[in-house]
Amino acid sequence: MVRCRIPSASIGDPAMSSAASSGKASLLERVRRGIRDIPDFPAPGILFRDITPLLEDATLFRDVTDAMALPFRAQQVTHVAGVESRGFVLAAPVAQSLGAGFIPVRKQGKLPWKTARRSYGLEYGTDQLEIHADACPPGSRVLVVDDVLATGGTARATAELIGEIGGVVVGFSFLIVLDALAGTAQLDGCRVETLIRF
Repeated sequence: MVRCRIPSASIGDPAMSSAASSGKASLLERVRRGIRDIPDFPAPGILFRDITPLLEDATLFRDVTDAMALPFRAQQVTHVAGVESRGFVLAAPVAQSLGAGFIPVRKQGKLPWKTARRSYGLEYGTDQLEIHADACPPGSRVLVVDDVLATGGTARATAELIGEIGGVVVGFSFLIVLDALAGTAQLDGCRVETLIRF
């Protein structure tokens, strides 16, 4: 079961969402231009949203991570959890922006210390995630950051792992939400913010 400290799912219109309203001119359009579609990757029938062009633009990269942190500035976030691998790229600067620690959530067998583990479903299969058993002290206020919310399996497994080790999820911040895959249903009752929806 996913337990969140802030029980308010709050994905809104991307042009009006709190994360997108950072005051930067046309951030939403700049983000759209920084994402390219790759058909049939990593499997036939999957349309992959490639964010590497966005990451290559230093100003846009900074503006995006600042905007992803913005809705949670008043939430006393102590840790930001990033999911392997693109989630790491976004979560680490979000953690620095919030003055929080960073927690890597990795695929099975990649972490060197004692771990908690969860299986989860993907659009195109299943996998397992692990977190260090001592990644944060009990009661820590953890923000989960990832690049894309698709079916919600990865995000839900991450939240469950954080709860298992004693942390409290204060919300989720995604760069992209894929509405057609209904991933927010996996995070019912949790605060969810995004910059852009497809």
